[in-house]
Amino acid sequence: MKHVVVGTAGHIDHGKTALVKALTGIDTDRLPEEKARGITIDLGFAYLEEPDGLTIEIVDVPGHERFVKNMLAGVGGIDLALLVIAADEGVMPQTREHLAICNLLHIKAGLVALTKRDLAEEEWIELVKDDVSRLLGGTVLEGCPILPVSSKTGEGLNELRAGLRTLAEKVPPKAADQSLRLPIDRVFTVKGFGTVVTGTLTAGRLALDDRVEIYPKGAQAKVRGLQCHGHPVERAIAGQRTAVNLQGVERTAIERGDVLGLPGALIPSLLVDATLELLKDAPRPLKARDRVRFHVGTSEVMARVLLVDRPAVEPGEVTYGRFRLEGPIVALPGDRYVIRSYSPIITIGGGTLLDVAPPRFKRKAPALLAHLQILERGTPEEVLEEHLRQSGPLGLKTADLRARTPFGPEKLKALLEALKAAG
Repeated sequence: MKHVVVGTAGHIDHGKTALVKALTGIDTDRLPEEKARGITIDLGFAYLEEPDGLTIEIVDVPGHERFVKNMLAGVGGIDLALLVIAADEGVMPQTREHLAICNLLHIKAGLVALTKRDLAEEEWIELVKDDVSRLLGGTVLEGCPILPVSSKTGEGLNELRAGLRTLAEKVPPKAADQSLRLPIDRVFTVKGFGTVVTGTLTAGRLALDDRVEIYPKGAQAKVRGLQCHGHPVERAIAGQRTAVNLQGVERTAIERGDVLGLPGALIPSLLVDATLELLKDAPRPLKARDRVRFHVGTSEVMARVLLVDRPAVEPGEVTYGRFRLEGPIVALPGDRYVIRSYSPIITIGGGTLLDVAPPRFKRKAPALLAHLQILERGTPEEVLEEHLRQSGPLGLKTADLRARTPFGPEKLKALLEALKAAG
């Protein structure tokens, strides 16, 4: 069985939710306000099950600019992007912002659905396709299929399903051998069962009766029940959308942005080092000590940016940044993040986390720049050696290395043994 997660993206009222319903038969608008207003406010979930065991999980995100933070909570664990653009309107502001977010998160592939094709003439559709092709140039979706569809008539849906399947088959399997991580995007109570959390299992495995910890709060619980697509299961693996019934913890002790993991396996961070890219169309330079909204996984916290080698980052530039967070996050090196400006609230950049427990350096010390270059570009052996070198004479425990490196337990063990053998 293979599980691939697809995330919708696109402007409000371009037909994302209607398209998901036409593809899967599932209405992802679940809130009364969503039904009343006819717009998606929070995340919705659906799936396609193929006869050969391939499951395509779909995360439907809101398109309104006021709810981009909810959109960001849903796209952190996706494999493929389904960019939805209404054929009768073409490219709009949130089309561009959502595409920029997909680019910043390095989503590897996707396709474009030109919805509402029944409302547009063929000549107009061809003009919109040309416009979209130009928009995609230089992005992660450059050259991807652009498929006109109609959720109302069903035209083009078979081609869209086939296109999603073709892309899904090429997605490599998730890291089931790594430590458990499930960023929580929903938490609620079910009468007679208690606390339930949901999210995409980004790494590891989860089984009934497992003991887990809710990070960063530190509360521990037992897995009382598991569901995938509404069906009870005994275990879940990386890549699956999963609902987890927890015993021993109250609903009020958990919130979106928390992470489910094995006890003692992860560390909360208030300071992180990362690569930093400022979008070309950012309205102004990003200056040292600017306050930003920092999004990683399903979490959002305020942060101050500290720049390593310059007083400001110009639009289009790539550098390194250190973020001093105003609340704890739980992440690993290699995770992608997005930053939005404090005011006005727009997406301005992002990058890759390099260190989630960085050593103390003077901010502009050459040693810090060299350290970050090794973490970004070094081999696994060089990265591990750098962490050990910076830890000083006390060294680091294996558990600390697991929480500060992107390596799974077996990979880390092999690297440590190789270093020991090399002296």
